[in-house]
Amino acid sequence: QLGNPGSLTFTPIVHTHKPHFMALHCQEFGGKNYEASMSHVDKFVKELLSSDAMKEYNRARVYLDENYKSQEHFTALGSFYFLHESLKNIYQFDFKAKKYKKVTGKEIYSDTLESTPMLEKEKFPQEYFPECKWSRKGFIRTRWCIADCAFDLVNIHLFHDASNLIAWETSPSVYSGIRHKALGYVLDRIIDQRFEKVSYFIFGDFNFRLDSKSVVETLCTKATMQTIRAADTNEVVKLIFRESDNDRKVMLQLEKKLFDYSNQEVFRDNNGTALLEFDKELSVFKDKLYELDISFPPSYPYSEDSSQGKQYMNTRCPACSENDEKIVMYDNIGPNVCMGDHKPVFLSFRIATGAGKPNANMHKCCVVQ
Repeated sequence: QLGNPGSLTFTPIVHTHKPHFMALHCQEFGGKNYEASMSHVDKFVKELLSSDAMKEYNRARVYLDENYKSQEHFTALGSFYFLHESLKNIYQFDFKAKKYKKVTGKEIYSDTLESTPMLEKEKFPQEYFPECKWSRKGFIRTRWCIADCAFDLVNIHLFHDASNLIAWETSPSVYSGIRHKALGYVLDRIIDQRFEKVSYFIFGDFNFRLDSKSVVETLCTKATMQTIRAADTNEVVKLIFRESDNDRKVMLQLEKKLFDYSNQEVFRDNNGTALLEFDKELSVFKDKLYELDISFPPSYPYSEDSSQGKQYMNTRCPACSENDEKIVMYDNIGPNVCMGDHKPVFLSFRIATGAGKPNANMHKCCVVQ
């Protein structure tokens, strides 16, 4: 979802913000048809590492879960970490030895990441999956120490809404509950007693959605609803919302994988801020997680047609997954070009030396080579 490494999408972000430590979390690596497309991943990684944008990053760690033949472990997650040549004494945590190790050179790990002690990777337990269909959902965790500040970086992929029709039935939806359970599982894992507690950043594909029932009721306040059922099972297969007047114009058509609203501009006007009141899923974790204010349009689901970079697909209700301060920037990438069905989101900020827990990790970060 980054496009070509040398394209006009990812590279300008690097040039503009000039990060000294850059973390890039990807999901569904290899694409939706990963069995056929995984062969392109290695070429993509090599081009990214050798691109002009990366020439000042003399150390890198790349972790790719490419082992799609292992249903028990495969997550299709990709975690990239780039360290600028000006950074000194950067350490990564070895979860097996429980020690920090100095980061040198560039290393790529793929296939079976389970044996790599420099990370923790888990696929969610099968009973967490809707209808027990074991798909590619899980997380990768790494721990770093920079300028005497230790922190975890967690690449996560949570569950999507399998059916728009089911999602809109209750508020919150059953899918929201499944995501809450899985995210709670991850938080419990990264703050348990096995390792010292440090600050953590979780970024990936949360699949958080606007509260579907509330959104539909708001968008179609004055509409009448027509229910269409399957002839053989009597199951609801389609809902049609029509304006009460105006020649009963169709406002919204809802199917399992169809969310066709007549006016997409409502999701773009003022960056969709009028709909943020329905962005409720993170509130359950307000004592454990914090997100900066969102001031960019919904980041999903965009058209995958290369000529329709600003157009939303009509498969799902658009949902978010820039701060005014120059030292902190929270925004999306490639707003006007096609980058897949998600617009990547980035956070750029500065860390002061010894931030968080001053000197607490110094003895661990600075002596292990």
